[in-house]
Amino acid sequence: MTAELLRAEGLTKTFGNGVRAVSDVSLTVHRGETVGVVGESGCGKSTTGKMLLGLLTPDSGSVTFDGEPLAGLGQARMRALRARLQVVPQNPQTSLNPRLRVAQSIEFNLRAHGVDRAARRPRVLELLERVGLTAAHAERFPHELSGGQLQRVAIARALATSPDLVVCDEAVSALDKSVQAQVLNLLADLQAETGVAFLFISHDLAVVEHISDRVAVMYLGRVVEIAPAQELWSNPQHPYTQALLSATPGRGHERIVLSGDLPNPANPPSGCGFRTRCPVAETVCADAWPPLTEAAPDHRAACIHVSPVTVPG
Repeated sequence: MTAELLRAEGLTKTFGNGVRAVSDVSLTVHRGETVGVVGESGCGKSTTGKMLLGLLTPDSGSVTFDGEPLAGLGQARMRALRARLQVVPQNPQTSLNPRLRVAQSIEFNLRAHGVDRAARRPRVLELLERVGLTAAHAERFPHELSGGQLQRVAIARALATSPDLVVCDEAVSALDKSVQAQVLNLLADLQAETGVAFLFISHDLAVVEHISDRVAVMYLGRVVEIAPAQELWSNPQHPYTQALLSATPGRGHERIVLSGDLPNPANPPSGCGFRTRCPVAETVCADAWPPLTEAAPDHRAACIHVSPVTVPG
């Protein structure tokens, strides 16, 4: 395993409406790896991503990037770190200024991080070529591009400052399947070339499987399972992960249909938040959220039915 780049410990975030969006989430991202974060809409994925980027301040818990805590950083230091922490949003059309040409949008990111004016244009053209676009695209406005081209522009803009970590927040969810595959392959190629790490947030397990080294499954603001991707797919331990995988085409799993709806995060069930939909829930599940238990090396799940791995000796 490569060196640790980012560590989040015990992140919790409650909004003013009483919704606890994230509760006690801990994650690590190592240099050059991709960590997938998957779960239903409203499970806290995007809120977690924003806290990792320093865009939201957690109520409790900590984020450390390359050994430096984000809490309490001054504006100048945080701006410097922003060059190393970038984001590819779900909908680049809303994040790109419609009045700016593609080159201007990318140059804006370069200018914000102190890149010399003379170096900006060559850098823009290099980035566009790297993401499969041409110099002609540099002079177009966002409305003149397809969805796939817009996402490539967003990726180019995120890579402009040579970041160490890019958070991709549902970055391919608005694209059709063929374009999704192209963008995912592009991200994999860019990672191989540059060593950039990705935190890849998605509700789509098939997308996460395609790109991730490790995967964290979230439910109702908590990580309920985390494991190396292939281990998770071959040996899911949490009933929620098992249900998600059973709905993924071509996996060969018997379909598990969950009863009921996702609970209201402003009024969650007592104990384990999944118990109201869980096919194997027991009375004791109403008492407390189970801790993440190591079911296999580097594989943890938060369920009373997980048998802890035994260490020889």
